[in-house]
Amino acid sequence: MAFGPFLLLATLEGLLQAAVLTLTALGLSLVFGVMRVVNVAHGEFYMLGAVLAWWITTMIGLHPAAGFFLALLVSPLIVGVVAFAAERLVLRRLSYDPESTIVATIGMLYIIQQTVLLTYGPDARPVAAPFYYRLQLPWFGYSAYNLFVIVAAGVLLTAVWYVLTRTRIGLIMRATQYDRETAQSFGIPIDRVYGFVFAAGAMLAAIAAVLIVPIRQAHYLMGLDPLLLSFIVVIIGGLGSIRGTVVAALVIGLSDGIISVFFSPTLAKMISTLLVALVLVFKPEGLFGARQR
Repeated sequence: MAFGPFLLLATLEGLLQAAVLTLTALGLSLVFGVMRVVNVAHGEFYMLGAVLAWWITTMIGLHPAAGFFLALLVSPLIVGVVAFAAERLVLRRLSYDPESTIVATIGMLYIIQQTVLLTYGPDARPVAAPFYYRLQLPWFGYSAYNLFVIVAAGVLLTAVWYVLTRTRIGLIMRATQYDRETAQSFGIPIDRVYGFVFAAGAMLAAIAAVLIVPIRQAHYLMGLDPLLLSFIVVIIGGLGSIRGTVVAALVIGLSDGIISVFFSPTLAKMISTLLVALVLVFKPEGLFGARQR
């Protein structure tokens, strides 16, 4: 295969990874931007979304397409309820103290992971894709489902952007992010906003997991890599910056796809880590993050 086909394949694989990574990292960035909470359990909400998708598609016994789209609807809702309950029962009682919430979310990580291990088991299990079709490109055939994931992620990102910038809910979230005390003095229910945001961040991770699980099987340890990559993205883009998250995810996803195809996945991870180090040294607030005063 010549250079052109290899580059096209690498770009498509990079876009696929960037699409899923953007949704996952956006949830992490949203929680930190509004609540100033570093959610170490974010990867486990991702994993829980994938495992629930397997359960729903297996237990219901519908056509793969019906089962998948039912899982795409129900799994994030269940994950959102779990996240909301965790925020109410744990983070709220800690008054969202930065150090305490890091320890608390580490505890959530192990509780969710071990609960899934006990109930789901250690085996990786597949979820059937809603459709199987190969789109014929100039040099090779490519999975139409992979392209569907890229398009679906783009639609969801557009919807999130619209909610954050064009709706009353987005205005309330931005007001809470910029000045909690002033927002509270204007009657904004800060506690309810925090509960909603924490659940929404977990739901974005769960949606990303349901989209990718037909390509990568559900496993109780699958939350680690998305968590680490999400932290890389939000550090490079700037904690709390939606624009920075999208740009950094595209850069990391595309570079990882291209470098993995032409060189090795290990080199791609090394370059990502180097980028984080350079950003922390020369621009600690991230490429698009606001400098703290």
